[in-house]
Amino acid sequence: MRTAVVRVDVDPSGELTPAQLTEGVATLRALADDGGVTVVDNNLAAMPRGRREAELLISNTAVDELTRIGVTLCAKAFGTEPVIGVVTYVSRGTDEDAHGVLAGFGLRGEIVRTEGDDGYDILHVTLSKADMARIPESRVHTALEASTNSEVHIHLV
Repeated sequence: MRTAVVRVDVDPSGELTPAQLTEGVATLRALADDGGVTVVDNNLAAMPRGRREAELLISNTAVDELTRIGVTLCAKAFGTEPVIGVVTYVSRGTDEDAHGVLAGFGLRGEIVRTEGDDGYDILHVTLSKADMARIPESRVHTALEASTNSEVHIHLV
């Protein structure tokens, strides 16, 4: 199960007071709990204008729904017009993480995990040459290594 970290600027105008931000976070936590979303413990009231981003952990949700969920929850909690920030993913080093990286590039491939001589995992990723014609292999390779903390071998067919 992939977990996204959805960042949302809850106070783009910078007009909320510390008390309003604190109250908004409490409301956001209650709304998030009801929706199976986790709010990262940030002290929004102590953050300067332009950096008041709530971070929401959202699991197993379609990519296009992540931003909608984040903005909707924050709008209800803070009474503002929040702005979506960067969406990243928590990496646990699983094959699902690797498939998620591939999906981010618009790729699908076969992943086989083996144990190397030194005890560390090696991921053998088979991808279509035609699909890889539009993306530098080094970008895919680096992203896969970073998300899985494994040695990666890409095989093109």
